[in-house]
Amino acid sequence: MQRLLSTKEVAQLLDVNEKMVYTLVSEKGLPATKITGKWLFPLELVEKWIEDSAVNLPPGRAPLPDYHGLVVIAGSNDILLDRAMALYNKLYTDNLVVFGNLGSMGGLKALRKSRCHIATSHLIQDQEDEYNFSYVSRELGQLPAVVNFCLREQCIIVPKGNPKKIVGISDFSRSDISIVNRREGTGTRVLLDKELKKLGIETRSVKGYERELEKHLDVGIEVLSGRADCGMAISAVAGLLGLDSIPVRSERYDLVISKEHFFERGVQLFLGLLHEEAFRKLADELMGYDLKMCGKMVYPQNIVEDTNLQEGVE
Repeated sequence: MQRLLSTKEVAQLLDVNEKMVYTLVSEKGLPATKITGKWLFPLELVEKWIEDSAVNLPPGRAPLPDYHGLVVIAGSNDILLDRAMALYNKLYTDNLVVFGNLGSMGGLKALRKSRCHIATSHLIQDQEDEYNFSYVSRELGQLPAVVNFCLREQCIIVPKGNPKKIVGISDFSRSDISIVNRREGTGTRVLLDKELKKLGIETRSVKGYERELEKHLDVGIEVLSGRADCGMAISAVAGLLGLDSIPVRSERYDLVISKEHFFERGVQLFLGLLHEEAFRKLADELMGYDLKMCGKMVYPQNIVEDTNLQEGVE
């Protein structure tokens, strides 16, 4: 049982008089219990109340509650990730993983504000042979744990048979081509903007550039419906919807994990799942995924290290 403070002791802890303690109970929600007419204050709850009342918290202070079975992932969406989370929730019924679709940059911002345990990101850097680290450093100010989830293929999604004979992003400036786009802050949008700039194509000359969608699958649905001629998305979308795809590049899709939450049970269970055969079979059912780096720590120099730390985690 946790320690209980008397009114006098909690007044000393808060550096207020005893009369103010009663005011804090009635008006400010100071945790207290009354037993046989005497007020008692659970020390652990009082300390939590003090922490929750703090303002101007420095970056990295976590408003996330202590782990009680919930893992929050936020950032870039992915079809294999969706299936992995469903498998996790099926296997570990005392735990729950949920996802916030914020885009890669939104995920990193959520991690900085301690709104999630894991951020998902695929932000291509200026040198184009590396992903995420420059953005992570700029947003977080320090290097968290980065674990690869998958390598996947970014492509141009087109209707079956490619009726408009699109061969690459250079065709996005054609007057007879209308695209759909991903919203600003997503890794796919960063990639498209970078490719357009390299080709010298102004965004205002791309019909449909301002039509922003939330998910990769949304892009495929727009193309399938005929409301767009093409759009950038992962190739798994083409496989699921029976569309054609034109490869743009293979990319690294990473899990960015705050060090303070890395060893929490739910996070470790999720990382352990990446080494399970049941997860690997999910990837085999989809197009465009490569798991050769999956579940390994990634460093800026592309050095990888196994993160199968699951022995003993039940």
